[in-house]
Amino acid sequence: MPMTDAPCPAPLPADELLLERPAEGVALLRMHRPEATNALSLGLQARLSAAFTDLSADDSVRVIVLTGGEQVFAAGGDIRSMEGCGPIEILQRHTERVWAPIEHCPKPVIAAVCGYAYGGGAELAMHCDIILAGQGARFSQPEIRIGIMPGIGGTQRLVRAVGKFNAMRLLLTGQPVDAEEARLMGLVSQVLPDEEVIPEALKMARLIASMPPLAAQQIKEVVLAGVDASLEAALALERKANQLLFATRDQKEGMQAFIEKRRPKFEGR
Repeated sequence: MPMTDAPCPAPLPADELLLERPAEGVALLRMHRPEATNALSLGLQARLSAAFTDLSADDSVRVIVLTGGEQVFAAGGDIRSMEGCGPIEILQRHTERVWAPIEHCPKPVIAAVCGYAYGGGAELAMHCDIILAGQGARFSQPEIRIGIMPGIGGTQRLVRAVGKFNAMRLLLTGQPVDAEEARLMGLVSQVLPDEEVIPEALKMARLIASMPPLAAQQIKEVVLAGVDASLEAALALERKANQLLFATRDQKEGMQAFIEKRRPKFEGR
């Protein structure tokens, strides 16, 4: 949610969301609004939504890396775009539809976080599957300080990641935590020197992209579907997904390559 007073430009220049293909199977999405600390304007949110829709359907993409660059991840949304809005106008923005392609992306998504991940920026990072953070990264949900609350999953994803008591402290005080504290809470996967975050994210993405993509997608689907299910139901989902993978060519290739002591070549079939 928003925590910067940067104005929302109209229309949004195309170069404020950059798509790169740094390696086979890897897509790198880079938010690029340095003059507005990568504030999540409505236009940038729409571009992120469209990009994730396209990348989800692109069979050549196996892993997505999302970053704001080396200085800042995203410092929230544009307060000026909401100041003076009424509840019906906010409702009609249907942010849940805009963010749905990110939430439901079937492919692994790695967030490479340097600098601020505040408000909507933290919520965006929590939509990802792995969060790599630089030592200078900061995370917060400061919406309460302007009389509102997170509205893109900040209360629900945060409590699932760090537990009730840590989540309540962040949500009710609006104060940030540094990368190491976020890691200890369970919000961050790994903390790295700032200059190593994006290279390490790309290295990890290349590794995951070399794995069988159907297995990666099934792992993500089962983890996300099972987290709010009973253990018995979640284990049933796991068994069925595991059984399904035995129908894939990649399972045959992986096991045969292991027996033959060679490198497997996975095709996603």
